[in-house]
Amino acid sequence: MTELGGPVAKTAIRTFRDLIALQKAHARAVHTYRLVSSMPTTERFALSSQITRAITSVSGNIAEGFGLGTQPGFLRHLRIARGSLFEASSHLEVAFELGMIPADEHWQEPWDETDRVLQGLIKSVERDLGTPST
Repeated sequence: MTELGGPVAKTAIRTFRDLIALQKAHARAVHTYRLVSSMPTTERFALSSQITRAITSVSGNIAEGFGLGTQPGFLRHLRIARGSLFEASSHLEVAFELGMIPADEHWQEPWDETDRVLQGLIKSVERDLGTPST
């Protein structure tokens, strides 16, 4: 695979770990696992499971797409990752509203930042492919 990120990239992306989108997604996953660990045990196989599966899918899909070695495959997995980010965020909102996790008025900011970085990577790969944005 050639350098990802197009002309804007300052350094070559050698592994999926170099992708800022993956780093942000990983940070969200770690933070989310810590939050979910405080949920009631009755939710272990319900909402908490949904949240953790969705959030780990974000970084997992970024890594898997990168590993495919093709821009179209990478783009497809980046889009799936973004969907999983939204899914996890939605489930987390339910947990906050039900009082299963202590509410934090600033919780959405790092999620939005992760989405912006991921969407920027999607747009970059789309430009490289000549694919119109969706």
